[in-house]
Amino acid sequence: MSKRAYVLVEGQTEEVFVKQVLAPAFFARGLFLEPTILVTKYVKHGPDFKGGVLGYAQFKRDVDLLLNGTGDALVTTMLDYYRLPNDFPGMKNRPQAHPRKRVEHVEQAVEANVNAPRKFMAFLALHEFEALLFSSDDELPRALTHLEKRDAFIAERVEAGAPEDINETPEGAPSKRILRIFPGYRKLLHGPTIAERIGLKTIREQCPHFDDWLTRLEAYADN
Repeated sequence: MSKRAYVLVEGQTEEVFVKQVLAPAFFARGLFLEPTILVTKYVKHGPDFKGGVLGYAQFKRDVDLLLNGTGDALVTTMLDYYRLPNDFPGMKNRPQAHPRKRVEHVEQAVEANVNAPRKFMAFLALHEFEALLFSSDDELPRALTHLEKRDAFIAERVEAGAPEDINETPEGAPSKRILRIFPGYRKLLHGPTIAERIGLKTIREQCPHFDDWLTRLEAYADN
């Protein structure tokens, strides 16, 4: 029996990543992943404005709409922990601990606030989508045809220790580090394709928090 999960994302890059990389990996398990972009503004006439996390009220509105309108389907998220608004549950009392423990604290607080334990699963990417692209030393430099910059790219990951440990400061975020080395990088154009080339197996090995989310989705699919 097949199941469906709606993935609430904050932009087109994550939407394409879910469609192009995640969804095919779950077909064999009978779980159909469908991304939906956060709505930043509803309008009476014409298309709604989409993309970006403005605040918890906006997020909770979209979550509730999905929970109330999708039957028994699971609702999950793929949002950046980087620059997550401070009004999200758990943000103001995060523990002074490893980033993974801090983001898990926020995810658990959001899940408790939504209070739909069998239908809602929170996931916040540490620290943003671009961290996944540091899972391979070669694919991003190769895709951007600048293999001579490979060592500089590797150094950013080595400094942090792991892709998901690349920090959330404005000057140190994964995307900012990539752009400093590869000014031609464009998130929507390059991001999902590079992630696909790296492959989920490698990304999961390098990014344990991301791996935990996929493990939870696999458990949902199998039970």
